[in-house]
Amino acid sequence: MSGIIGKKIGMTSFYSKEDAKSIACTLIEAGPCVVTQVKTKDSDGYEAIQVAYGAAKKKNTSLSLGGHLKKAGIEAAQEIAEFRNAEGDFKVGQTIKIEEVLNEGDFVDAVGKSKGKGFQGVVKRYNFGGVGGQTHGQHNRQRHPGSVGACSFPSRVLPGMRMAGRMGNNQVTIQNLKIVKIYPEKNLVLVGGSIPGANNSIVYLEK
Repeated sequence: MSGIIGKKIGMTSFYSKEDAKSIACTLIEAGPCVVTQVKTKDSDGYEAIQVAYGAAKKKNTSLSLGGHLKKAGIEAAQEIAEFRNAEGDFKVGQTIKIEEVLNEGDFVDAVGKSKGKGFQGVVKRYNFGGVGGQTHGQHNRQRHPGSVGACSFPSRVLPGMRMAGRMGNNQVTIQNLKIVKIYPEKNLVLVGGSIPGANNSIVYLEK
């Protein structure tokens, strides 16, 4: 397998005896995942392994998805994802554990959804300095974007202008994070560095 689905537990520190350093790490519950479909070039046009992770309520699962998951021996799943470049012989219903995918010392890419911050202004969203200052008689425009239009040409606001809007809740990928420690009996893995998303959010670890 080229990756696995997990859940972010939180951040902690790990003391490395080799380097005598304290490493900031993210604790992730990775797997176990169940293979729900094996895609091939003949049937689907590409090769991939579809896996399911986590528990969910059956009533919140559609009938079509429930019928698809029933072939793998499960009723519902919290997350379903595909991983390409999977080496090995996989079968529907097979359980994949963390130690079968990752090893200590491997480098992975962590994919998650960043924390949603709602509708934010340009100062928080793009680190604008604001308009003027309070010493210049500005009483209600300190955090405003200022002038955004051009002159008589093009007489409009160009697309892509940095303005206030929804911030966060985007898919973010952090590359080349080192696997510091694996606890296979608890399905836990320590990844060096920070990973996007709130605690208990879904995270993909891809090699």
